[in-house]
Amino acid sequence: MARTFDDEAHALRREEFLDVAQRLLETKGYERMSIQDVLAESGASKGAFYHYFGSKQALLEATVDRLADAVAARLAPVATEPGVAAVDKLGRFFAALAGWKSRRRDLLVALLRVWQSDDNAIVRQKLRPGIADRIAPLLVGVVDQGVREGVFTAPYPDRTARLIVSLVQDLNDQFATLMLAVTAQAPGQEDRRGPMRTVEHTVTAYTDALERILGAPTGSVLLVDPDVLRPWFEPEQDGEA
Repeated sequence: MARTFDDEAHALRREEFLDVAQRLLETKGYERMSIQDVLAESGASKGAFYHYFGSKQALLEATVDRLADAVAARLAPVATEPGVAAVDKLGRFFAALAGWKSRRRDLLVALLRVWQSDDNAIVRQKLRPGIADRIAPLLVGVVDQGVREGVFTAPYPDRTARLIVSLVQDLNDQFATLMLAVTAQAPGQEDRRGPMRTVEHTVTAYTDALERILGAPTGSVLLVDPDVLRPWFEPEQDGEA
Protein backbone atom coordinates (compact mmCIF):
# COMPACT_ATOMS: atom_id res chain seq x y z
CA MET A 1 0.00 0.00 0.00
CA ALA A 2 2.82 2.41 0.91
CA ARG A 3 4.52 1.67 -2.40
CA THR A 4 1.33 2.52 -4.31
CA PHE A 5 1.03 5.79 -2.42
CA ASP A 6 4.67 6.65 -3.18
CA ASP A 7 4.16 5.92 -6.89
CA GLU A 8 1.06 8.11 -7.00
CA ALA A 9 2.78 10.93 -5.10
CA HIS A 10 5.79 10.70 -7.43
CA ALA A 11 3.58 10.90 -10.53
CA LEU A 12 1.60 13.79 -9.08
CA ARG A 13 4.74 15.78 -8.27
CA ARG A 14 6.10 15.20 -11.76
CA GLU A 15 2.84 16.45 -13.26
CA GLU A 16 3.10 19.58 -11.10
CA PHE A 17 6.53 20.31 -12.55
CA LEU A 18 5.15 19.84 -16.07
CA ASP A 19 2.19 22.13 -15.33
CA VAL A 20 4.59 24.85 -14.17
CA ALA A 21 6.82 24.38 -17.21
CA GLN A 22 3.83 24.64 -19.52
CA ARG A 23 2.69 27.91 -17.93
CA LEU A 24 6.19 29.36 -18.10
CA LEU A 25 6.56 28.35 -21.75
CA GLU A 26 3.37 30.29 -22.47
CA THR A 27 4.29 33.37 -20.47
CA LYS A 28 8.08 33.59 -20.80
CA GLY A 29 9.17 31.25 -23.57
CA TYR A 30 11.82 28.56 -23.33
CA GLU A 31 14.90 30.76 -23.66
CA ARG A 32 13.89 33.08 -20.80
CA MET A 33 12.52 30.30 -18.64
CA SER A 34 15.06 29.08 -16.10
CA ILE A 35 15.13 26.13 -13.75
CA GLN A 36 15.07 28.68 -10.94
CA ASP A 37 11.75 30.00 -12.32
CA VAL A 38 10.37 26.47 -12.17
CA LEU A 39 11.60 26.06 -8.61
CA ALA A 40 10.16 29.40 -7.50
CA GLU A 41 6.72 28.72 -8.95
CA SER A 42 6.54 25.10 -7.83
CA GLY A 43 8.01 25.70 -4.37
CA ALA A 44 10.41 22.81 -4.91
CA SER A 45 14.09 22.44 -4.14
CA LYS A 46 16.75 22.01 -6.81
CA GLY A 47 17.33 18.49 -5.57
CA ALA A 48 13.66 17.65 -5.99
CA PHE A 49 13.68 18.98 -9.54
CA TYR A 50 16.73 16.94 -10.55
CA HIS A 51 15.11 13.87 -9.06
CA TYR A 52 12.59 14.07 -11.92
CA PHE A 53 14.44 15.85 -14.72
CA GLY A 54 18.13 15.87 -15.50
CA SER A 55 18.10 19.22 -17.26
CA LYS A 56 15.98 22.04 -18.61
CA GLN A 57 15.96 20.30 -22.01
CA ALA A 58 14.68 17.11 -20.38
CA LEU A 59 11.84 19.14 -18.89
CA LEU A 60 11.00 20.48 -22.35
CA GLU A 61 11.05 16.99 -23.83
CA ALA A 62 8.69 15.74 -21.12
CA THR A 63 6.34 18.68 -21.70
CA VAL A 64 6.14 18.00 -25.44
CA ASP A 65 5.82 14.27 -24.71
CA ARG A 66 2.82 14.95 -22.50
CA LEU A 67 1.25 17.12 -25.21
CA ALA A 68 1.70 14.26 -27.70
CA ASP A 69 -0.05 11.90 -25.28
CA ALA A 70 -2.88 14.40 -24.87
CA VAL A 71 -3.45 14.87 -28.59
CA ALA A 72 -3.34 11.11 -29.17
CA ALA A 73 -5.98 10.64 -26.46
CA ARG A 74 -8.14 13.28 -28.14
CA LEU A 75 -7.82 11.71 -31.60
CA ALA A 76 -8.23 8.05 -30.65
CA PRO A 77 -12.05 8.17 -30.30
CA VAL A 78 -12.33 9.94 -33.66
CA ALA A 79 -10.19 7.35 -35.43
CA THR A 80 -12.15 4.45 -33.98
CA GLU A 81 -15.69 5.85 -34.11
CA PRO A 82 -18.03 3.17 -35.50
CA GLY A 83 -20.42 3.76 -38.36
CA VAL A 84 -18.40 6.57 -39.98
CA ALA A 85 -17.03 6.27 -43.52
CA ALA A 86 -13.24 6.38 -43.80
CA VAL A 87 -13.13 9.65 -45.76
CA ASP A 88 -15.39 11.36 -43.22
CA LYS A 89 -13.42 9.85 -40.35
CA LEU A 90 -10.16 11.16 -41.81
CA GLY A 91 -11.67 14.63 -42.20
CA ARG A 92 -12.90 14.57 -38.59
CA PHE A 93 -9.48 13.39 -37.48
CA PHE A 94 -7.74 16.37 -39.06
CA ALA A 95 -10.46 18.76 -37.84
CA ALA A 96 -10.07 17.47 -34.28
CA LEU A 97 -6.31 17.94 -34.51
CA ALA A 98 -6.72 21.52 -35.76
CA GLY A 99 -9.26 22.27 -33.03
CA TRP A 100 -6.98 20.87 -30.33
CA LYS A 101 -4.16 23.11 -31.52
CA SER A 102 -6.37 26.19 -31.75
CA ARG A 103 -7.42 25.84 -28.11
CA ARG A 104 -3.74 25.84 -27.11
CA ARG A 105 -2.50 28.51 -29.47
CA ASP A 106 -0.43 30.54 -26.97
CA LEU A 107 1.40 27.50 -25.68
CA LEU A 108 2.02 26.07 -29.13
CA VAL A 109 3.34 29.37 -30.48
CA ALA A 110 5.76 29.46 -27.54
CA LEU A 111 6.80 25.88 -28.25
CA LEU A 112 7.21 26.62 -31.96
CA ARG A 113 9.88 29.19 -31.21
CA VAL A 114 11.71 26.48 -29.31
CA TRP A 115 10.94 23.74 -31.80
CA GLN A 116 12.32 25.72 -34.76
CA SER A 117 15.42 26.93 -32.92
CA ASP A 118 18.76 25.71 -34.31
CA ASP A 119 19.77 24.97 -30.73
CA ASN A 120 17.02 22.34 -30.54
CA ALA A 121 17.63 20.49 -33.80
CA ILE A 122 18.58 17.39 -31.81
CA VAL A 123 15.42 17.71 -29.71
CA ARG A 124 13.30 17.85 -32.88
CA GLN A 125 15.04 14.83 -34.30
CA LYS A 126 14.45 12.92 -31.07
CA LEU A 127 10.83 13.90 -30.46
CA ARG A 128 9.32 13.66 -33.94
CA PRO A 129 9.46 9.84 -34.08
CA GLY A 130 7.85 9.70 -30.63
CA ILE A 131 4.94 11.82 -31.82
CA ALA A 132 4.61 9.68 -34.94
CA ASP A 133 4.62 6.53 -32.80
CA ARG A 134 1.50 7.80 -31.02
CA ILE A 135 -0.42 9.18 -34.00
CA ALA A 136 0.36 6.77 -36.85
CA PRO A 137 -1.26 3.69 -35.24
CA LEU A 138 -4.53 5.64 -35.00
CA LEU A 139 -4.50 6.17 -38.77
CA VAL A 140 -3.73 2.58 -39.76
CA GLY A 141 -7.30 1.47 -39.13
CA VAL A 142 -8.73 4.47 -41.00
CA VAL A 143 -6.56 3.78 -44.06
CA ASP A 144 -7.38 0.07 -43.98
CA GLN A 145 -11.09 0.89 -43.70
CA GLY A 146 -10.83 3.21 -46.71
CA VAL A 147 -9.18 0.46 -48.76
CA ARG A 148 -11.97 -1.96 -47.83
CA GLU A 149 -14.56 0.66 -48.76
CA GLY A 150 -12.89 1.17 -52.14
CA VAL A 151 -12.10 4.88 -51.67
CA PHE A 152 -8.35 4.43 -50.96
CA THR A 153 -5.93 2.27 -52.92
CA ALA A 154 -2.94 2.38 -50.55
CA PRO A 155 -1.55 -1.21 -50.46
CA TYR A 156 0.31 -0.83 -47.14
CA PRO A 157 -1.92 0.89 -44.52
CA ASP A 158 0.73 0.84 -41.78
CA ARG A 159 3.40 2.50 -43.90
CA THR A 160 0.86 4.84 -45.42
CA ALA A 161 -0.13 5.98 -41.93
CA ARG A 162 3.49 6.85 -41.15
CA LEU A 163 3.74 8.76 -44.42
CA ILE A 164 0.63 10.75 -43.53
CA VAL A 165 2.08 11.70 -40.15
CA SER A 166 5.36 12.72 -41.80
CA LEU A 167 3.41 14.82 -44.28
CA VAL A 168 1.47 16.55 -41.50
CA GLN A 169 4.65 17.16 -39.51
CA ASP A 170 6.32 18.69 -42.54
CA LEU A 171 3.24 20.85 -43.14
CA ASN A 172 3.45 22.01 -39.53
CA ASP A 173 7.08 22.99 -40.13
CA GLN A 174 6.02 25.04 -43.15
CA PHE A 175 3.36 26.81 -41.11
CA ALA A 176 5.76 27.37 -38.22
CA THR A 177 8.35 29.01 -40.44
CA LEU A 178 5.75 31.31 -41.96
CA MET A 179 4.14 32.10 -38.60
CA LEU A 180 7.42 33.02 -36.97
CA ALA A 181 8.26 35.25 -39.93
CA VAL A 182 4.91 37.02 -39.55
CA THR A 183 5.29 37.52 -35.78
CA ALA A 184 8.80 38.90 -36.30
CA GLN A 185 7.46 41.79 -38.42
CA ALA A 186 7.21 45.18 -36.81
CA PRO A 187 3.67 46.53 -36.20
CA GLY A 188 2.33 48.16 -39.33
CA GLN A 189 4.57 46.16 -41.65
CA GLU A 190 2.30 43.13 -41.92
CA ASP A 191 1.00 42.10 -45.31
CA ARG A 192 -2.46 41.16 -44.10
CA ARG A 193 -3.28 39.07 -47.16
CA GLY A 194 0.17 37.76 -48.12
CA PRO A 195 0.51 35.09 -45.41
CA MET A 196 -2.90 33.59 -46.09
CA ARG A 197 -2.20 33.34 -49.82
CA THR A 198 0.87 31.29 -48.98
CA VAL A 199 -1.08 29.21 -46.44
CA GLU A 200 -3.85 28.44 -48.93
CA HIS A 201 -1.40 27.43 -51.66
CA THR A 202 0.54 25.27 -49.19
CA VAL A 203 -2.62 23.54 -47.98
CA THR A 204 -3.64 22.83 -51.58
CA ALA A 205 -0.26 21.30 -52.40
CA TYR A 206 -0.15 19.12 -49.28
CA THR A 207 -3.76 18.02 -49.70
CA ASP A 208 -2.97 16.91 -53.24
CA ALA A 209 0.03 14.97 -51.94
CA LEU A 210 -2.11 13.35 -49.24
CA GLU A 211 -4.73 12.22 -51.76
CA ARG A 212 -2.01 10.75 -53.97
CA ILE A 213 -0.51 8.85 -51.02
CA LEU A 214 -3.92 7.41 -50.18
CA GLY A 215 -4.96 6.85 -53.77
CA ALA A 216 -8.06 8.89 -52.99
CA PRO A 217 -10.17 10.83 -55.53
CA THR A 218 -9.20 14.47 -55.98
CA GLY A 219 -11.12 16.72 -53.63
CA SER A 220 -12.26 13.90 -51.36
CA VAL A 221 -10.03 14.75 -48.36
CA LEU A 222 -9.97 17.98 -46.38
CA LEU A 223 -6.57 18.18 -44.72
CA VAL A 224 -7.22 21.50 -43.02
CA ASP A 225 -9.68 24.32 -43.54
CA PRO A 226 -7.70 27.52 -44.29
CA ASP A 227 -10.30 29.51 -42.32
CA VAL A 228 -9.30 27.57 -39.21
CA LEU A 229 -5.71 28.71 -39.78
CA ARG A 230 -6.58 32.35 -40.35
CA PRO A 231 -6.35 33.44 -36.67
CA TRP A 232 -2.81 32.07 -36.52
CA PHE A 233 -1.64 34.23 -39.42
CA GLU A 234 -4.09 37.14 -39.38
CA PRO A 235 -4.81 37.90 -35.71
CA GLU A 236 -7.44 40.52 -35.09
CA GLN A 237 -6.10 44.04 -34.67
CA ASP A 238 -7.18 46.37 -31.90
CA GLY A 239 -10.55 47.87 -32.68
CA GLU A 240 -11.61 45.11 -35.06
CA ALA A 241 -14.67 43.01 -34.40
